[in-house]
Order: sequence, then structure tokens, then C-alpha cells
Amino acid sequence: MLELLLPSSVVTAEAYADDDTELCFPGEEDLVATAVVGRRREFVTARRLARDALAVLGHPPVAIRPGPRREPVWPDGLAGSITHCSGYRGAAVARTDEVVSLGIDAEPHAPLPPRVLGAVTAPGDAEHLAGLARAEPAVHWDRLLFSAKESIYKAWYPLTQRWLGFSDARLTLQPQMGTFTAHILIDGTRLDGGPPLTSLHGRYLIENGLVVTAVWVV
Repeated sequence: MLELLLPSSVVTAEAYADDDTELCFPGEEDLVATAVVGRRREFVTARRLARDALAVLGHPPVAIRPGPRREPVWPDGLAGSITHCSGYRGAAVARTDEVVSLGIDAEPHAPLPPRVLGAVTAPGDAEHLAGLARAEPAVHWDRLLFSAKESIYKAWYPLTQRWLGFSDARLTLQPQMGTFTAHILIDGTRLDGGPPLTSLHGRYLIENGLVVTAVWVV
């Protein structure tokens, strides 16, 4: 699914199940030492997929440790993102001379839990989703909005090192193209000197009972 969403310069890896016998990679054991079995398995699988993607780019296997916001810290010269949800694990990696930052997210294609929608919308989001729901009621637009904003944050943070709340990005979804645009409502100054992030663009796919979203910055 990720390969259909991301540029060809991004290497992706996916799995729909875990290997219950797979062990934690050295240097990552402490990250899930107290985790429940399900959480540990999805962590191990997702990190292994990330190393599989790194290998395609010629990088040796390394422990992928978390940064200050629990984001994966990638080897120098590489950008990446990891996601996992029930029945799906995915990773995407690229060289920063081709893609400077990226974010992916996967969610079950199901309604958001009650009262969550109000916590994840920016001004105008709810009205936009209501219009989409009238046109295509079979799509869980609230879950798609949530997933898109997760991907947006994952692409945003490495370039700014600042928090981006759900209400700090107003979303426009384009169902005909399977794309979306995030209109950033706070200062988008980048630490690398690149152009400010006033908007971010991504793609989505609804398939196999999942919503998968991806955002990248070149």
C-alpha cells in the first residue's frame, strides 16, 4: 500500500502479521522491556521492516532509537517513518538528498471513538468532513482526517523540532485524487533553512479494511 502512495525514491516495507518467535534487535530491548506481548510484537516487526528498507539503500542494520518526541532517529543522510496498527505494520525510508522528511500512518477503517473528533479538528475541518460524508457516506472521513494529521506531524517534526497540534493544521481532502493538503496555522520555520512549511501535501489509500496515509517533503 505504501509503495502506491510514495515517490519511487522512497523504499517501503510492509507486513500484515508478526513472527511470534522474532527477537528484539540488539540495542532496542529496553524500549519494550515492560510492554505487553502485542505491543512488543508490533514494535519488533515494524523496526525489522525499517531495517529491511534501510538495507535496500545499502545501510547496515542498526538499532533505531527514539528521539525526544519518541520519533525514530535515523542514520545520518536518511529520513524515514514507521507505523503500526491492528493487522498492519509499515516502514518507509529515503535519502535526504531526495526526500528531506516523510511521515506515514495506518489506521483501521472504522469510526473514531466517541468524542475524539472534536479533539482532532481545526476550524473548518468538521464542516469539510460533513460535506464529504454526505457525498460518500461509506468512508470514515473522521478516521482518515486523524491518520492524515498523524502523517503530517511525522513529516513536520524532524524539520521544525516543534509540536504541531491537531488544531494547528486544517485539512482539505480531495477524494477524486486520493490526496490531501494540510494548511499549517502556526509558524512553519524550518531548522534546515528550507522554505517555511505553510502547507503539507499527502496521499491516502483505503483498502483491506485500512486507511493508510503518507506525506513527504522534497
